Amino acid sequence: MDQKTLSEIDYYRIRDFVASFCVSEEGKAEILGREPLTDFKKIEFLKNLGSEWKTFYYEIHNNPVKPWNNISSLFAIIKTNGASLNLAQVQALANFCLSLKSIRESIKNHAEKLNLKNLLEQVNLLPDESEAERLIFHVITKDGEMRDLPEIVAIRKSIASLNAKLKNIMQSYISDQKYQAVLESFVPVLRGGRQVLAVKASLQNRIQGIVHEVSQTAQTVYIEPGEAVECSNELVQKENELVQIINKILADLTLALQPCIPFFKNALPLMIMFDTTFAAAKWGIENNCIYAQSCKNEPPVLLKARHPLLKDRAVPIDIRFMENKRLLIITGPNTGGKTVSLKTFALFSMLNQAGFPIPCAEGTKLPVFNKIFADIGDEQSLDQSLSTFSGHMKNIARAVSESDEKTLILLDELGSGTDPMEGTAISMAVLDELIEKKSFVLVTTHQGILKNYGYTNASCINASVEFDKNTLSPSYRLIMGIPGESHALDIARKNGFPEKLIKAARNYISTEQADVSALIRGLNRKHIELNEVMAKNKNLEENLLEKESRLKQRDLDLRKKENQLKKGHQQEMYDFLVHSRRQLENLVRTLREGEITKEKTKNVKSFISELEQNVNRFDSKIEAEEEKLLKEQEQLDKVKKYPSSAKKTKKRLSNAEALQYASPVMLPVKKEKAEELAFKEGTIVRSKTTMNEGELISLEKKGVWLVQFGSIRMSIKEKDLVLLKNKDDDGNKIPEIKIDYSVDSAKERPVFELRLLGMRAEEALKVLQHQIDLCAINNFMNFSIIHGKGDGILQQLVKDYLSHCPLVKDFSFASAEDGGAGKTYVELNG
Repeated sequence: MDQKTLSEIDYYRIRDFVASFCVSEEGKAEILGREPLTDFKKIEFLKNLGSEWKTFYYEIHNNPVKPWNNISSLFAIIKTNGASLNLAQVQALANFCLSLKSIRESIKNHAEKLNLKNLLEQVNLLPDESEAERLIFHVITKDGEMRDLPEIVAIRKSIASLNAKLKNIMQSYISDQKYQAVLESFVPVLRGGRQVLAVKASLQNRIQGIVHEVSQTAQTVYIEPGEAVECSNELVQKENELVQIINKILADLTLALQPCIPFFKNALPLMIMFDTTFAAAKWGIENNCIYAQSCKNEPPVLLKARHPLLKDRAVPIDIRFMENKRLLIITGPNTGGKTVSLKTFALFSMLNQAGFPIPCAEGTKLPVFNKIFADIGDEQSLDQSLSTFSGHMKNIARAVSESDEKTLILLDELGSGTDPMEGTAISMAVLDELIEKKSFVLVTTHQGILKNYGYTNASCINASVEFDKNTLSPSYRLIMGIPGESHALDIARKNGFPEKLIKAARNYISTEQADVSALIRGLNRKHIELNEVMAKNKNLEENLLEKESRLKQRDLDLRKKENQLKKGHQQEMYDFLVHSRRQLENLVRTLREGEITKEKTKNVKSFISELEQNVNRFDSKIEAEEEKLLKEQEQLDKVKKYPSSAKKTKKRLSNAEALQYASPVMLPVKKEKAEELAFKEGTIVRSKTTMNEGELISLEKKGVWLVQFGSIRMSIKEKDLVLLKNKDDDGNKIPEIKIDYSVDSAKERPVFELRLLGMRAEEALKVLQHQIDLCAINNFMNFSIIHGKGDGILQQLVKDYLSHCPLVKDFSFASAEDGGAGKTYVELNG
């Protein structure tokens, strides 16, 4: 990469900002030396680690990479026999071990929850730090202080005792009344590392001792009392002895750490990698950045890019290359942001290749460039006898000669600094050559011919920086697909240029140029209108998505509410069952104890009556809820069937659909006969659940009848029965009411267990056929048939029919404990 170009696009300034987020000296040095990479896998590796660090920090809000000082320079010391680390250097190694341990624990604890796949792979490569950690922390604490080892404790006690003795000696002089007039200060001071007393020079003979210093005025003499001299001498000896012991301990530790050198050397690159990738992620979080996607075979896209050096003043821009278009020509007014747009694309490409995040929106895609060249600014040089134009030509010549399809080239104000016609010709020749080499090129210019070049060449894209006609100032937004005017006259007027000269200048503009300007203005208006339409469509789409989200949430809330209600009903029934069972157990216990008395019988009848009342209470609640739901469903069906805003149309259903939605409906019968059909004793009915026919015996209570099914009597509610026929006084039977099927009726369902007991053969066959039809309609694959054993007529009938029915896949008798030969399991074809 060309370092001059990297400097011009401010890559090194941004790199310095990222390095400041490192916690280690080695990590900071690594970033400060990092140039944009060209290895795609290495770039993606660094970006993936940084992206996972972002996820970790957003969730945990903590940096597991703890600071440590430089340790690479300590390896030579540890390797040298007889050399010794000092306490600060040992602490640096200790902090390194603590940081490594912190990273390992943090990533392993959160890897599964946060999906930190790449970080976990790198953490698993970290060598074991336990031995180095054990050796280091046997000698020092986590704060970097020496531990109280046995050989140190005794000396420290002696030093503490001598300090206390010395303090008492000094205090005895200070507190003695006879020395009050002798002392200049009543606080001992240090001179040459020894405690002395500040004594008036005129009275120094009053205190016997050694004079260590005299003040500049010669008014004060600093004397160490004789009693303190011996104590201080002994204290110096003990402190020197302590230093020697500590040095010996550190030397022994240095020698013991020699086998740990491979651990530190292997762990250091990984730790630097963790530090640098977290620093990049943290910088990205601070600047609202994302990691760009890679685009190997796709055109680059930069969305809402904000130059990081402009901070809050940056106006987001979009730069979109298109398929097979690698040359972008940006035009527009001066100070409109053309050069900034140029630098932004190049800077973000290089930051991306360094593994850093970039301040733009999700969806940004950038390729990997092998080279980058730029011709930006004034290259005039007096020392090298270079004019402005010569400087430009030198840079462009180098870029053209060394470029290829993986080269990014920035050309600012292409063709300027010389005759416009010749400059334009050179510009188009250069662009032709770069197009042929398939390089990515970003060009800024004011030359009108190059705008036309951008339109006529299939490999080019025009773009312009927006200009506000009302304020006569640029808005710094980049508009793709449309060239821009320079607005030189408008800007000149705003800056105080005489109106007379403005008019004269306009007269010199040719008609052709005016036509081009009018075309550009028309394109800008169309672009604004298109943006408005797109904004409206986007708002409409967002509203629809919001409505859809609300409907989904409402459906979810309803299902949650339904589940809660089910739980409540289930708990209520469970409580009722437990309570009834306890009462029944108490009654059984009472009956077993002694003879049956009138009072016990009364209690049993009372329990049965109470149980019946409770069951009826639950039934009433369920029936009331069913009626309520039925009414609501009927109202909803009316709305669906006859909406106010829709035409009433009839839709023809297929036979299968008609059969699927069909349910039993009474066909009209003779009026006099229909009127006689009612729930009364002797009426023949059919159960809706079992499809068995029976005879009404008696009315047990309102809405509940005792029904005779063959040899079995059961209590069934009226709503679960279908009237079939009555018996008249002569014993003649009213003709059976037929069953038909209608699309508008509720859907009939098959039963899990079909009971044929008590039915005649013809009737049983019809019921079985109807059950199989319902199963086929409702995709009901398995059910059972209770036909009993008896004379075997129903059993043989069921077997014969199932054997020849094409819908039946298999059938067999039930197990002995579930009915044996009196029950048949049926499996239908899928």
